[in-house]
Parts: sequence; structure tokens; C-alpha cells
Amino acid sequence: MVGNSNSGFSEAGLRRLREVLARHVESGKIPGLVALFSRDEETHVEALGTMRHDGGAPMGRDTIFRMASTSKPVTMAAAMVLLDECRLRLDDPVDPWLPELAGRRVLKRPDGPLEDTVPARRPITVRDLLTSTFGLGVDFALLDSPIRAATFERTDYSVASGPAPDPDEWMRRLGELPLSYQPGERWQYDLSNEVVGVLVARVTGRPLETFLRERVLDPLGMKDTGFHVPAGEIDRLPPLYGPDPQTGEFLVWDEAEGGRAGRPPAFQGGGGGLVSTVDDYHAYFRMLLNGGTHGSERILSRPAVELMTTNRLTPEQQAARDAMYRNIVHMSSGQGLQGGWGFGMAVRTHRGDYASVGQFGWDGGTGTTVYADPDKRLTGILLTQVGMSTPDSMRLINDFWTTLYQAITD
Repeated sequence: MVGNSNSGFSEAGLRRLREVLARHVESGKIPGLVALFSRDEETHVEALGTMRHDGGAPMGRDTIFRMASTSKPVTMAAAMVLLDECRLRLDDPVDPWLPELAGRRVLKRPDGPLEDTVPARRPITVRDLLTSTFGLGVDFALLDSPIRAATFERTDYSVASGPAPDPDEWMRRLGELPLSYQPGERWQYDLSNEVVGVLVARVTGRPLETFLRERVLDPLGMKDTGFHVPAGEIDRLPPLYGPDPQTGEFLVWDEAEGGRAGRPPAFQGGGGGLVSTVDDYHAYFRMLLNGGTHGSERILSRPAVELMTTNRLTPEQQAARDAMYRNIVHMSSGQGLQGGWGFGMAVRTHRGDYASVGQFGWDGGTGTTVYADPDKRLTGILLTQVGMSTPDSMRLINDFWTTLYQAITD
């Protein structure tokens, strides 16, 4: 018989996976974790350790986590709904909705002075935003450049920095900057996903979360996913730690009670703002594996899902992305080195570790990882409260995937 057998995981493999996860918690480096993995109709959940590094309530299946960059694959679905409905077109300029990005200037040299510019060769398109190639973003090759400093100062509102302004003010600040590359030329991380969130809100005339909830979250039953944790549920949210890189001491990046995740943000960040649970994310990634359907309901068209989950980068863009991640491999446990980028997520284009070609998903700086593998009909989700200021959560993520793939029965 061609293909895989119908059974999901081996008993020995599951036991080994549990032991590997427990070893990370027992090391004292990871206070707690929740993992969910499924194959076809077989689903397993492991909840280990505690919410706080010094003990307290145990981690549970319903624990809510800050998803960080694993927000990207989910918020992208709002834009895909608009593509399906022809309210957006891939190669239309974004100027009518995002006039702040019209008439761009582009740096003569990406690492050059901000005043030294030429006109953009063409407008920024919807496709440029969805593929993270609109001309600005995190670029590990430009960390010391003037444009990196200026972009960070105006637009970065991550966990460790101050609260973001409202979307209109955020866009105004972004519009003051030149692009570091011509539209469509180079893949750069993160910033485009925030712009996509603003684009969705302006096209629909509603906040990103409202539209996302109506068209994606509610139909999938993702009741615990949003841009903040409601007051009555805050006890389900652990603090977020960013261990000291020198001493390993657990420093609090964001407290649960009174922290940033406990109140509605002025800026709903499509790039990293969601909170969620393993079951909510399982519903979403299973929908993608099912070609856009959830039960009898269609969330996205099959072509939309295929577009999101296949590599969109040209060979030149791919080479630049590979070079970027090669230079930080020690920080990322090799995540990001296995190939391409679709819409809002990574797509494996070659065999670089234990995962199959075609696997899609992403990782988050708060110690989160979510991928689905069409070839193995596999979904895996691992959520922790340990940010990537040290390699500890990345090593856990690496070991999770290494042992999960071994647990599959062929």
C-alpha cells in the first residue's frame, strides 16, 4: 500500500516525547509548557510544570499564552478572506487604503543615510505586503543601519517596549520613512504583517479583531483567541519571562495581572499580538490541512490556503532570506533555515531537519511553535512562557519536533 498507515503515533514514541518534554521542565529552565499534537483524528495533549517559575498553579490544557509571531499565520486569514471575496486583488496598489505608503522614496543604499533616496519604481501592492517584500522590515543584514534604528524607533511596540499608538498614528509614523529596498525586491521580516492588519481594518471599515472574529475565529470555535485576555480569564495567563542571558535569572517581561495582555491594545498587532490556547490553534491549523474547511463550513477557499502555504519567494529573495538566518543560526536553533515563506508563515522547501518538505507554520519569540505537515497529516503546537532571550525555549522547541517526528508510525 502506498502512503502512510492509518495509525498515528507509536506508544514508545509518545513515551519518549513525554520524557523529553519533562526533562526540559525538570531542568528548571522551562517552568511549564502545554503541547498538543495530532494526526488524522488522533490527538494528544501534554501539560507539564507550573504557570510561574517559583511554583503556583499548574499548566493546563486551557492555559492562555501570548502567541507572538505565531500570530502571523492566523491574522493573515483575514486578508485571505478579502482576496477570496475580490475586495482585495494581489497586484493592486495599496495606495487607496494606505495613502501613507503612496509615493515612496527608496534608499540608494540599504545601509545608507535616510536622506539619500530615489523614487520607488512602482507602488507597493497587496502582494508585496502579504509576502513580506514591501521594502521595510526586520533585516538581520541591516541591524546597524540608520533605517533599522529609525524603523525601530517609530514602529516597534513588542513585549519589551512601550504601548503602540492607534493604527492611524502608527501608519503616519511609518509613512515618514523611506523604504530600504524597492517594492517586491527583498524579503524582510515582521513589519509587513502589522501593515496587513491595518489594511484589513481599512478595507472592512472595522477593527482587525472584529473582522477576524466574525470570519475566522468564531466559525472555528476559537473562543480564547484575541488581542487581550478578558479580566475574568486572567488567571489562565502565566507571566511571560525573558531569562537574563548572563545569569539565567527569570526576569518578568510581562505580568499577567496588570500586564499588557490584560487590556485591549490601541494597536491590534497582526504580526505578534494574539493570545490563544493549544486547542484554538489546533482548530485553525487543522482547517488549513483540510484545505480551508472546518466541519461543514468553509472558512477559506482551497486556492487561498494553497497560496498561503506554498513558497512565494523568488530565488534571489530566497538567497537573501537564507543568508539572514544563517547568520543567526545560534539564536534560532536553525528555525527559519529550511526554506521559503508563504503568506504569514514559513514553508519547508528542502529537507533540513526531521520535518518533511511542505511543512508550514512558524515560531514565536515568547517560546511558541506551531506547524502542520500535509505529507504526514500532522499538526504540532508547543506553547511556553519563556521568551527567546536565551536558547532554552528554542532548544525545547527543537527537541519537541525531533521527537514528535520519530513518534509517527509509518
